[in-house]
Amino acid sequence: MSNRYRELSLPSGAEAVQPAAGVAFTEGPAYHVDGSVYFSDIVNNRILRRAVDGQISVFREPSHRTNGQTFDHQGRLLHCEGAEFGPGGGRRVTRTNLETGEYEVLTDRYDGIRYNSPNDICVDGLGRIYFTDPCYGDRSQMDMEIEGVYRIDVDGRVTRILEQPAIQRPNGLAVTQDSRRLYVVDSSHFVGGNRKIWAFDLDEQGQPSNARVVIDFAPGRGGDGMRLDIAGNLYIAAGIRSPRGPHETTEVPPGIYKVSPDGQLLGRIPIPEDVLTNLAFGGADGRTLFITAGKTLFQTRVGIPGQVAFPQWT
Repeated sequence: MSNRYRELSLPSGAEAVQPAAGVAFTEGPAYHVDGSVYFSDIVNNRILRRAVDGQISVFREPSHRTNGQTFDHQGRLLHCEGAEFGPGGGRRVTRTNLETGEYEVLTDRYDGIRYNSPNDICVDGLGRIYFTDPCYGDRSQMDMEIEGVYRIDVDGRVTRILEQPAIQRPNGLAVTQDSRRLYVVDSSHFVGGNRKIWAFDLDEQGQPSNARVVIDFAPGRGGDGMRLDIAGNLYIAAGIRSPRGPHETTEVPPGIYKVSPDGQLLGRIPIPEDVLTNLAFGGADGRTLFITAGKTLFQTRVGIPGQVAFPQWT
């Protein structure tokens, strides 16, 4: 077994993780300017809110199996309502105005066909929304044969921008705030499937081109969620301790992998719990990472602030 990943040290300025909260199956952390963190508890079909004092409360129940989340430039919370871990999945992208309580559907179909299971979401510097729509559950229930990446323009128009064979199964994604580069996790759950992180250039309309592989985690468990710091480095939630089937190996130990834009491994923040899913930058200075893994919300400190649509760091 290669020691390439296991020999990685903590990235410069990073600290070991500490538990911040424990629930059921955590995903989709999103940090608000008031110091709270919203995150998904998919198995229990709810969204939780961790206040700055550590108190946990239910924000929404049912959550329609919400998975990935993020904030837009106006501080509105965006949700990928999926179709995994039980009935009642929304299979749509929604938005909540935390000030007014308004909760609205942004898109639930493409060309009249329902999405598979919207998974993760990000917002570029122009306010355009990008989301992935894979199927990791019962494939016999798929209405949409394509597992794609979509863009929602500021006028509400939805465009599919990536599909097979350009990408096998899109999962996490991240976009630079200059709106010029999109990163997508391609993480298939079958033997021999992709475990790649792709980079794409974006034109003025948000259309991708010039696909290239940043890093390939094969044959280990590849990436799930992913975020960027202001220096352009990727922070990728990847790896597993106890494989769930022949499609996964222990080649990649669980951790937040810091990777440069050209694919250089810069370090790993070890995570002691399966299954590692996602992360978000937060804190007043943007240097706190909130990480979802298994039943726990972890937090740690890093050396460089996150690159986000909201909030602005002080």
